[in-house]
Amino acid sequence: MAGTISPYKTNRRSAPAGSGSAGRGAGGRERSGLGQKVRRNLSAHGFLFGALVCFGFFTWYPMVREVIMSFQKTKRGRTTWVGLDNLRRIFDDPDFWHAWRNTFLFTLLALVLGFALPFFVAVLLNELRHAKAYLRILVYLPVMMPPVAAVLLFKYFYNPDYGLFNDILRTLHLPTSAWLNSPDTAMVSVVIAATWMNMGGATLIYLAALQGIPGELYEAADLDGAGLLRKLWHVTIPQTRLILSLLLLLQIVATMQVFVEPFLLTGGNGPQNSTMTVVYLVYEYAFDLGGNNYGVASALGLVMLVVLAGFSALYSRLSRNSDND
Repeated sequence: MAGTISPYKTNRRSAPAGSGSAGRGAGGRERSGLGQKVRRNLSAHGFLFGALVCFGFFTWYPMVREVIMSFQKTKRGRTTWVGLDNLRRIFDDPDFWHAWRNTFLFTLLALVLGFALPFFVAVLLNELRHAKAYLRILVYLPVMMPPVAAVLLFKYFYNPDYGLFNDILRTLHLPTSAWLNSPDTAMVSVVIAATWMNMGGATLIYLAALQGIPGELYEAADLDGAGLLRKLWHVTIPQTRLILSLLLLLQIVATMQVFVEPFLLTGGNGPQNSTMTVVYLVYEYAFDLGGNNYGVASALGLVMLVVLAGFSALYSRLSRNSDND
């Protein structure tokens, strides 16, 4: 009996060793699984890090730098802190209020033409049965053109002597227009060119949204005897409300930053400053009005950033409240 080994003692001695080995094996498998996940996602994290670096360097850094420069003055390579002097200067400049008035006018006219027209073109393309692909390419073609080339093409069309538009008016025995040379028609001419250049992208987005509407809704409307306008008002617009509201916000923000079209068509100011916009005034402060007024230009850019951010926040709040109702 003295030399007999109890099985209970053997189990007690061997159990810790076995359990420790199992614990080490489980821990090793966990560490191995974590390492595999890291190696598997390493390339994805690398691309994400690169995108964040580019976004921070080319987007956030210029914004922060603009805020800092709006309180500074640079002269002959020397930078001094001037506080709110740059803001006082732009608010005392009569061109500041004139540029904002022109910018709001351009935005309003662009919404009348550039927001409604792409939607109705998309509705028309969606109703057609033939040549849809060809017409989609035709509508999107101006977007694929370089903006400078498209604007210069319209500048040729607007020429009062040999331009295409006045030739058409002469053929129809209608009075010709000065187009870009008159303060009454210069802004409208810029809006027409900008609408033609940029409506293709919005049209294709609307067309994709229209093709996602269930056909059963239109069939039910047909059974109720609804016509085209009633189907448009009661089916199409409610089903595309989210896309309409999103593109409305994006278009307002984009049109308030217009620069290329008035700069190339009318030289920026236009006749009697009729096409001067806020972004063009930023350009003038930075490069034309005495040169190197980067602090004043940054202050005006900061004001525009605050206005657009406030409008975007208000629009989002109103949209959220209307959705809750």
